[in-house]
Amino acid sequence: MACKLAIAGALAAFTLLGAPAALAQPAAKPGPVSKFLLPGDLDPATILPPPPADDAAAAVEGRAELHRIAASARTPQRLAQAKHDDEVEDVNAFAEVLGPGFDIGRLPATAMLFADLRHEDSVAAKRAKAFFRRERPFHEDRTLDVCDDGHDVKNSYPSGHATMAYAAAAVLAQLAPGKAQVVLARASDYAESRLVCGVHYRADIDAGQVLGNVLVVKLMTKPAFNAELEAARAELTAAHLAP
Repeated sequence: MACKLAIAGALAAFTLLGAPAALAQPAAKPGPVSKFLLPGDLDPATILPPPPADDAAAAVEGRAELHRIAASARTPQRLAQAKHDDEVEDVNAFAEVLGPGFDIGRLPATAMLFADLRHEDSVAAKRAKAFFRRERPFHEDRTLDVCDDGHDVKNSYPSGHATMAYAAAAVLAQLAPGKAQVVLARASDYAESRLVCGVHYRADIDAGQVLGNVLVVKLMTKPAFNAELEAARAELTAAHLAP
């Protein structure tokens, strides 16, 4: 059975049996749980560099880049795509480049693989976000025009959307190597949507690319994950979707 990892917050300071009620503190709510990875398999502190401080030159330039993108690259069509990408945070973001035969609802083994991968990339990204606690660019610069300002402001690094996209692309490239280039290009464009929306710095999506790829490398060392991968490969091959 796949091991489960509870990424817990700080424990209560006093947990001794019989401690006075005034001193007892509730245990922190457990963090998200990995289906495949063991403790220590994926530590964001050892994988990602810390993001620049809000007042650092790199962060100032990062916000300036978002203004340039808004002024020059945010066409109505590209903005509509970015808003769509904001809402579709799973393997369906790749459906168009994979072709009309890719219908995840008709591919149960593939659906299971990517549902589990989506869970894993979410666990990894949330753990990293909680560790770094970087503020969104629009929190520092209120003049930025964003697609959606409802995000947790201390939730910017790494980008969860980018982590998902690059993890999914890495797995799809394994399953359908003949479509690897278009899949990887779609992951890059999907991540760029976060800049078009003004909700992330480029460093955030770059970190998501690193985290998503490292996650897949780690997952592919796990027999349970590889079993799901091979089941999906067989299913896609039978459906003539894995050239």
